[in-house]
Amino acid sequence: MNEHRAREEICRVGRSLFERGYVHATAGNISMRLDDGFLITPTDACLGFLDPGKLARLDAGLRQTHGDRASKTIALHARIYAAASGFDPDTRCVIHTHSSHCVALTLHETGAELLPALTPYFVMKVGRVPVIRYHRPGAPEAAARVAEVIGRYGAAGTPIRAVMLERLGPNVWHDTPAAAMAVLEELEETARLWLLANGRADPPTPLGEAEINELRRNFGARW
Repeated sequence: MNEHRAREEICRVGRSLFERGYVHATAGNISMRLDDGFLITPTDACLGFLDPGKLARLDAGLRQTHGDRASKTIALHARIYAAASGFDPDTRCVIHTHSSHCVALTLHETGAELLPALTPYFVMKVGRVPVIRYHRPGAPEAAARVAEVIGRYGAAGTPIRAVMLERLGPNVWHDTPAAAMAVLEELEETARLWLLANGRADPPTPLGEAEINELRRNFGARW
């Protein structure tokens, strides 16, 4: 995907996420890794009203060369690209949102991962989602922790496509903005289902190992 198309896709996906309530106000950001640098949405930009020509352009050393001022999360995104590319070399897009149901799950004590294997499509399309304990927005410690977790899961044979920043929101990544958006949508929908189901007297039972193994064999699920 050339830079012109990348700019258009970032804006298209941002608008889609905003119009469907996955992002609000100026929360969230989208980046793409280019052959010689990065594009990212500007700081305090509303994803529903992005201008392709004003997206921040940075070189490979994260020095800004064009556009409005880059979101501070470019440092985190760069760490994600570096870590995830070791297991998924075609990783080209990172999306961060403050998706309501995902964040709501972290307002109470959670385990090491955000959600169990609740549905087959969550297992297939998203996979495991480690929770990164709270750090202030933009904290370098959070970026280092995310990179470490990506490396650890990948080395264990279960590469991940998402992490959950406690009280802030998910970061997801894939090879295109459309593919990353699909991961985000499945993750937020599963979080919504989990919250709805946990309101019942009998909490839901996750998929068992036999069902997960079947998803591994038939669809290459990484769980």
